[in-house]
Amino acid sequence: MNYTKRDTYAGSISKLTLGKEVVLNGWAHKVRDLGGLCFVDFRDASGIVQVVLNPEKFDNLQEIKTESCLSITGKVVERDDANKNLKIPTGEIEVVASSYQLISSSQPLPFPISDEKEMSRVNEEIRFKYRYLDLRRPVCRNKLAIRASVLKNMRSFFDNRGFLEIETPIITKSTPEGARDYLVPYRLEPGLFYALPQSPQQYKQLLMVAGMERYYQIAKCFRDESQRSDRQPEFTQLDVEMSFVNQEDILQIAEEMTLDVVNKVIDEFKLEKKKVDPFVRLTYDEAIRDYGSDKPDLRFSLKLFDVSESVSNSGFGVFKNCVESGGIVKGIRYPGGASLSKKEIGALEEFCKEFGAKGLAWIAAGPDGAEFAYTSKNGLGLRSPIVKFFSEAELEELISVSGMEKGDLICFIADDRSVVHNVLSRLRNLIGERAGLIDKTELKFCWVLNFPLVEWNADESRWDSTHHPFTMPRVEDLDKLESDPAAVRADCYDIVCNGVEWASGSMRIYNPEVQQRVFSLLGISEDVQKERFGHMIEAFRYGAPPHGGFAPGIDRLLMFLTDDSSIKEVIPFPKIAGGTDPLMSAPSSIDAMQWAEIGLKKI
Repeated sequence: MNYTKRDTYAGSISKLTLGKEVVLNGWAHKVRDLGGLCFVDFRDASGIVQVVLNPEKFDNLQEIKTESCLSITGKVVERDDANKNLKIPTGEIEVVASSYQLISSSQPLPFPISDEKEMSRVNEEIRFKYRYLDLRRPVCRNKLAIRASVLKNMRSFFDNRGFLEIETPIITKSTPEGARDYLVPYRLEPGLFYALPQSPQQYKQLLMVAGMERYYQIAKCFRDESQRSDRQPEFTQLDVEMSFVNQEDILQIAEEMTLDVVNKVIDEFKLEKKKVDPFVRLTYDEAIRDYGSDKPDLRFSLKLFDVSESVSNSGFGVFKNCVESGGIVKGIRYPGGASLSKKEIGALEEFCKEFGAKGLAWIAAGPDGAEFAYTSKNGLGLRSPIVKFFSEAELEELISVSGMEKGDLICFIADDRSVVHNVLSRLRNLIGERAGLIDKTELKFCWVLNFPLVEWNADESRWDSTHHPFTMPRVEDLDKLESDPAAVRADCYDIVCNGVEWASGSMRIYNPEVQQRVFSLLGISEDVQKERFGHMIEAFRYGAPPHGGFAPGIDRLLMFLTDDSSIKEVIPFPKIAGGTDPLMSAPSSIDAMQWAEIGLKKI
């Protein structure tokens, strides 16, 4: 149909345009028929403005349904003082319609787009089935605008520093890197397959061998793995690689890029976030020791404490026996936790058991009026079922090591090292939330450095890469590669933000002999090395330069900036549980001819 094309965007209307005749194209965000007048909150991509339609002038206003597509012509006027809405940019003005056209009508909606409170209750599957409607919400469009700005600023940063944006293939060879590959049948020779890339890792290293020196890409990656809040089958990462650099060069450019991009976006969209500060640096060992995790949330300062030595000869058998058998006893302070009831403390214990703890021991300092089992030298009254098992000196040591203050609850886990750290890191995060210690306006980035090169996979009795098999061992540890793999540190690094890994990177192996030694350590036979990675090893024999890089997750950064609990909310068309797409009904079956074309049959 013919319609009058816009000359003005809704979001640009202000008191500066008073008296102007404008033409708007967009949607009826909300329709309110007040009898004497009809009010339409009119929305386009730029914002919302109120439009007033007089029933005496228009005969058929009932045809304007919510989310109908409209063209409206009218004059910009100032609202009465009583009707001004200073919460929105256009709240001091409105458009009085002189004519309108119904471009296309809308049938009844599956959910109330204009009511954010009600939208929070809508089933996720329904929202994503009608994602094209869900994205009409201003809050959703704003997230995509933030996403676009992040990508634009990343590109600008690297373009201005001599990097080339180079695209690598989406269909490639299956060389599993930890997760399952998505496989694509090769029609011309049944039984052969392409794979979708889990990352551009091998291609970007080959680009360094090719002499590109400074590469970046906004890369699509695919991993057939279980979904979590920060994982999707298909995701987007910034991929960066550089030649003739060392670790410090990469740390500096990655941190500089993060500060530049994030702070610009915070300013542009007036996000309720503090500007990002230079990163804290932690070694892997420090992160595990102090926070129990290589992904610590540094928005609050609670650290774990180790009392293994202090309790090794105590009368509390659980602690004493644990230490004697090679385990450790560590704890975390819960500020204000002494006021928790026995039932609430029991719930904390059940939480710890979910992640492998056998139990939870605790000591409370207070509250006032309680019957204390021990009063410390500085006047702290302690109560707990376990206080009676410790000497005065041991209790004073526990108070000192833990930093216990009045009103605190001290929680202890005794077990092998991995269980203790896993449980206490999760308990620490829970305490941070419940005790109100987390500043939601902060983005606390940190470096975690010097990871182990490999970790022992007890289930399959073999060594696995901590990062990936192309990670360079630290040069000083190369002589331990075969004799003491657990002691070998990797020349690698992660960026963590608010307890979530945001980026991972490393210096890469560029010596073919070292690469073969690492493959062998990982249990990859010579035949498999040649079949899967022969192209890499051969390339390294043609003057490969020292190189390294990093890869931050675009979707995760958006999740941090928008305070979403899942990356699904910042991806235009995400997958839901099981990796399915309710909008396109994918994955779907294929017909008999397609089965025949790819030389396969369903069993």
